[in-house]
Amino acid sequence: MRRTVRCGSAALVLATPLLGTAPAAADNGPVTVTTPAYQLRVATDRLTVTTVRAGRTVLATAPAAFRFRIGSDWHIVREVTGSTRTGNSLRVTAATDLPGVTVDLRITLRSDRYDMNWSLSGARADALSTAYDLGSAGHWYGQGENSDQTVQPWPLDSGQLVDTGFSPASYQVVSPFWYTSRATGLRADTNDPMDVRINSGGNGLGEFTVTGDRPAASTVFVEDTPAEVYRDHIALVGKPARSDTPYEQYATPLWNSWAQLYGEQTQENVLAWARALAGAGLGGHAVQVEESVIASDFGERFPDLPGLSRQLGALGFDLGMWTGLYMPETAANFSEAVDNGYLLKNPADPSKPCLFTWWNGRQTGLIDLANPAARQWYTDDLKAQTSELGVAGFKFDTAFFDDRCAPYPGATRADYVKYGTELADEFDQQGAGLRVAWNAAQAKGFATRTADKPTTFAGLRAAVSATLAVSTIGYPFVETDMIGGSLSYPPPTKQVLARWAQAASLMPLMYASTSPTGVRDATTGEWVGYDRETVDLYRQAIKTHERLAPYIWDQVQSTLKTGDPIMRPLFFDFPKDEASYTVRARRTEARRRHHPGHLPADRNVA
Repeated sequence: MRRTVRCGSAALVLATPLLGTAPAAADNGPVTVTTPAYQLRVATDRLTVTTVRAGRTVLATAPAAFRFRIGSDWHIVREVTGSTRTGNSLRVTAATDLPGVTVDLRITLRSDRYDMNWSLSGARADALSTAYDLGSAGHWYGQGENSDQTVQPWPLDSGQLVDTGFSPASYQVVSPFWYTSRATGLRADTNDPMDVRINSGGNGLGEFTVTGDRPAASTVFVEDTPAEVYRDHIALVGKPARSDTPYEQYATPLWNSWAQLYGEQTQENVLAWARALAGAGLGGHAVQVEESVIASDFGERFPDLPGLSRQLGALGFDLGMWTGLYMPETAANFSEAVDNGYLLKNPADPSKPCLFTWWNGRQTGLIDLANPAARQWYTDDLKAQTSELGVAGFKFDTAFFDDRCAPYPGATRADYVKYGTELADEFDQQGAGLRVAWNAAQAKGFATRTADKPTTFAGLRAAVSATLAVSTIGYPFVETDMIGGSLSYPPPTKQVLARWAQAASLMPLMYASTSPTGVRDATTGEWVGYDRETVDLYRQAIKTHERLAPYIWDQVQSTLKTGDPIMRPLFFDFPKDEASYTVRARRTEARRRHHPGHLPADRNVA
């Protein structure tokens, strides 16, 4: 049997006899669907789906690809029992290893992609998992930041990633979108938490697991180049309508006190750090204090914030402050937040706040932005800081929701992102940008900073790869973690600090902290000084960035028109250059001549 149907403007040729509703015989061939751009082959002895383009496999599910969990037990999907086609839709049924439980797989074909979803009949699953053979599609990219901040594999299949809390509420900047060197793409259509594993344990699989109370739904893109797959994705999730960051903040560095001072955040220390920067000609548009005014001892450590603002202004810096929705039990207004019901609730007992252990070991709650009163309370506090304390802007450092907590009645994860981004948009983010997951709030055009990285060349390598990963899932105005790294590691070496500054000078924004004039080692308390050449190299990097600023600004305007990322891998522009798909840090010759701007490379340099 052979017939042709229309899929948009493209004709689809559907070949292969229809399977009946009875169990498929072992000698039945695959169900094959041919379109002008690609071919789908659905195996019948064990349900698998293979995508073929120009005679070459470009994406294939793995053997035993479809699995489901009921309680603590995993089960597998077995042979195909029937298929029917209506127009551009293909429906396949399959048996499972549970009597009376079957799978219903539906595929909707379009000219450059197909939608695929599957669900159970006869039982309710707690989780549905689809596995792909990574090698079938070449190399894999996308997803965004690794939950392990110390390493960022590029391509993803060159390492191992496990993220059991992959979610719109993630602190990592992530999106359920992956693309491959063979120009296919996968987008999971869900706003619920996922379990994502890429090459876990070196198994060569991409495993994507969703909760089972709704079908496992996804879109598979089939294109000529990875850049076209990216554009298909952006057409779905949106592109920036504007840049929330003004030109000056692209052109000059933002200095944040975290990696410079860590737990020694005091007015005296911040001012001494800023004076040393200005004295060395290391300018910038703002100095942000990595501390919250709600800290119980903030007034002791910063007795005159308006005075600090004036003193920083005389040095050429605006004053910025850290802020977040996190509310530790030690906060000065924690009781007020609890008494008024301003925090997310405990799902087991909604009369209590949802408390969890934060990065510093403290019990912490999260302000509930879906509660109008809580949102107004938080907003009023930020406005008071700007009007009364001389604060010009904020580093928003927070997730807007936590999956361990209960949402406000009637609110969804998408609502929390909406409220959070609308709130942040009322204030100057000073180029620090916002960390938002799941391709939310693109239209607002926030800058995006990647997560903390180690203060090593490996950290720099991870930082560069992370900026590429974040930029190519839809956040084009991206910057690395603080130049030189953070994570409470010992300070970076001269080579790491200078190379990181040089790398950041070529990125859309420069986000700085560790001063090349010297820094105290947070692990030992000892002062670590850098030589004059370090200062000179850092200053040269800043000047390089300033010279590139008009070009960067042109790229910002181009992104607003096209949606294409500013930072992108070489293969976006040179898709036929096979070597460009695996460009990584290279070991350079240790014998290279040592002179300003040309440091010896005794380690792998990103």
